Amino acid sequence: MTIDLYTWNTPNGRKISIALEEMGLPYKVHPINISRDEQFAPDFLRISPNNKIPAIVDPDGPHGKPVSIFESGAILLYLGEKTGKFLPRDLGERIPVLEWLMWQMGGFGPMPGQVHHFIALENEQDRRYGLERFMKETRRLYAVLDRRLEGREFVADKISVADFAILGWAWRHERHKVALADFPNVKRWYATMMARPGVTKGFEVKLG
Repeated sequence: MTIDLYTWNTPNGRKISIALEEMGLPYKVHPINISRDEQFAPDFLRISPNNKIPAIVDPDGPHGKPVSIFESGAILLYLGEKTGKFLPRDLGERIPVLEWLMWQMGGFGPMPGQVHHFIALENEQDRRYGLERFMKETRRLYAVLDRRLEGREFVADKISVADFAILGWAWRHERHKVALADFPNVKRWYATMMARPGVTKGFEVKLG
């Protein structure tokens, strides 16, 4: 059965298209144009009560019943559980996946997102303050990731949903004003991820 993906061309949206492609799940894209406030439409609110993309509807959910899921991290965990892919069954192996997925959700997303916001400001004083604050933290997070990837191919040793989550935001490194050359382990990991056929398709699919 085909999963319905409600999304837009954002880092969080790309996380899910990448995961769906990598897991080999059929899906249909329903663009939600956030620049036109389509995320506030009543029909979308029933799927995503927080008015944020992405969200999915799986007609073949638990016990064979349809289920809707919002929040990109929750979606990734659900898809990993559903397919048995990119989410280890062993608790010891699963712990670092959960740690780095939560690291992305709590920091490596909100902080670069603030950089996106302040870059666009016209007021130079506000712009300078915001960029000084949030670009410093964004670079710190890249450094954390770089240390984690030293001697590792993927963040939890084996490729997982955590890599998909982080990649969605690392994809925007140029917009963050971050040169991957400053973080060689991240640069190597990024090249490895972007060379995967499923990742390539996940970025190529039209989301909006």
